[in-house]
Amino acid sequence: MANHTAHKLEIFRGLVKFKSNTQKIWGVLIFLSLVTIVEVALGYIKPDVLNGKLLGLKYLNWIFIILTLVKAYYITWDFMHMRDEVSGLRRAVVWTSVFLIIYLIAILLIEGDYIYQVYKDAAVSFDF
Repeated sequence: MANHTAHKLEIFRGLVKFKSNTQKIWGVLIFLSLVTIVEVALGYIKPDVLNGKLLGLKYLNWIFIILTLVKAYYITWDFMHMRDEVSGLRRAVVWTSVFLIIYLIAILLIEGDYIYQVYKDAAVSFDF
């Protein structure tokens, strides 16, 4: 039973190991900060090479979605201690979230395109 309550002091599936919980918290903070810095830098710079489209969305937007999902997955995995749970519970939480996120992205793409078409073809001015 003592083994179950012991916290794992590793991240990235054992690739990086720490000696204490404090070091692990700093490691996780640095990882999440780096991902956030990349997101903010890409949002500020907006490279022209990422203006191509894939499934109705710019490459840059897909990068934002993927990086946000990486952060959400890692926060759930590490801070919500999903790595310590049985695989059935992990699958139930992760697969439910994955399907919900895919569904919400599909709705946003469909409705966003509809609103764009309405404003493009209507007499209402397109100011935004």
